[in-house]
Amino acid sequence: MRSNNNDNLQAFKALVRKEFTDYMTSWRIIIMLALIVLTCVGSLYTAITSIQDAIDANEEAKEIAKSSFLFLKLFTISDGTLPSFITFVSFLGPLLGIALGFDAINSERNKGTLSRLMAQPIPRDYVLNAKFAAALLLNTVLFVALGFMVMALGILILGIPPTGEEFLRILCFLVLCIAYIAFWLNLGILFSVRFKQPATSALAAIAVWIFFNIFYQMIVELLSKSILNPENITSTVDAISRQGVVLNLMRLSPNYLFTESTTTLLSPSVRSLGPLTVEQTTGAIAGPLPLSQSLMLIWPQLTGLIAATLICFAISYLLFMRQEIRSK
Repeated sequence: MRSNNNDNLQAFKALVRKEFTDYMTSWRIIIMLALIVLTCVGSLYTAITSIQDAIDANEEAKEIAKSSFLFLKLFTISDGTLPSFITFVSFLGPLLGIALGFDAINSERNKGTLSRLMAQPIPRDYVLNAKFAAALLLNTVLFVALGFMVMALGILILGIPPTGEEFLRILCFLVLCIAYIAFWLNLGILFSVRFKQPATSALAAIAVWIFFNIFYQMIVELLSKSILNPENITSTVDAISRQGVVLNLMRLSPNYLFTESTTTLLSPSVRSLGPLTVEQTTGAIAGPLPLSQSLMLIWPQLTGLIAATLICFAISYLLFMRQEIRSK
């Protein structure tokens, strides 16, 4: 039994290695990775330029910057010529996940390699698990490298090292990016299992991305006009409750969950993600939240992203295990 488990583990590692190599040699993935790296470097340049100009304009600014989470601003600030780092990740990250997953299964099926792979003495689910693990590994390597590159260039150009809390916040931000892209990766794999043609699965995944990125917010705004109609609000408690309903509707979008979480992590001054009454704000001391409190604040959002990812993976897993695979 132990030897069989070791053989299965070695087979799984071989599948992951093979899929990771295929991703790294695919021109589609190479172009996508290059696009993300170039755009993030461009946003980093504009952020560093803006911060450097502010520091040079005031001799005391450098001392003030040491205690104002300067390194976190590298990911959020922009001079207006290019969007910020987190904006690029929010926009291009889903496209990377979809590009990695939309033809994971159906391309193998159409080429006839899936049936030959299934003829090997390995469990069927290893194929699906290995494709997800290899793509997740690629995302992890990419964003960890980007995060450390941003910190390294920040230290070299600004001459100010990150504090311990800033470093931990950046690490949490990178984990959040990986979890966000994992959702779109699993969505692409789900459509790859469901549809026979890669073009159909790609269009379906991109349609979902466009819906949440553009149209979903419009739909919620239309609904909020009737929900937040002043004529229907009877009290302050009712107004807060209705605002909470609108906010929860927005949180059904993975894009909104990611934006809320990254804003809270990289802007410690954010102390709440919902409406507050005057009584709740009375006596509150203005100041940044510690990392532990920020993590507690975004825990529901992170849990929602992970839950959506697991749901997509579970559905694709069940569909794949029940499908009949015939040799061509």
